[in-house]
Amino acid sequence: MDIKSAEFIISNTELSKCPNPDKPEFAFIGRSNVGKSSLINLLTKRKDLAKTSGKPGKTQTINHFLVDKEWFLVDLPGYGYAGVSRTARKGWGKMIETYLLNRENLYCTFVLVDARHEPQKKDIEFITWMGEKQLPLCIILTKADKLSRIELAKSEKQYKKKLLESWEELPPMFTTSAEKKVGREAVLDFIDKAIKGQL
Repeated sequence: MDIKSAEFIISNTELSKCPNPDKPEFAFIGRSNVGKSSLINLLTKRKDLAKTSGKPGKTQTINHFLVDKEWFLVDLPGYGYAGVSRTARKGWGKMIETYLLNRENLYCTFVLVDARHEPQKKDIEFITWMGEKQLPLCIILTKADKLSRIELAKSEKQYKKKLLESWEELPPMFTTSAEKKVGREAVLDFIDKAIKGQL
């Protein structure tokens, strides 16, 4: 897949205000500061499509981007960030949950996890919740450039081992680095095949 255009459409906090569900949709979510905005910018080859920030908790709304006028890329708020009020976190949780459970044109959600850390409780809980609700998902290990090849393989193995404690079949897993531009083709190829019904 060669992305030619990507444009911001709308930010909102309510499912009812999302664009008409007439195009395939792919969502991106992860704990705050996992590199979500950087990955979205890498995928679309746009430096500032998604706003990056050194301060966690930057994304606080559901953000829709229209890609090649054919499908939506959705940037969801990060979860598990302690630096915002409990009320705000609870609001994000409800908003994210409502979106994920009810968005009829959502093909898949990419859950981003930081490859540098061992499996985090919040990530595993969220991935498990997705599985229990039978919501299609993929896992993306970000910041692969920060690890050696051996360390990266170890990180992947740790996640697979942890998930196999409760999963019979593992969701697809990708490795990316926005810094080194790694993993872009693999993720976009998956999206392309999903849209064409080839998975």
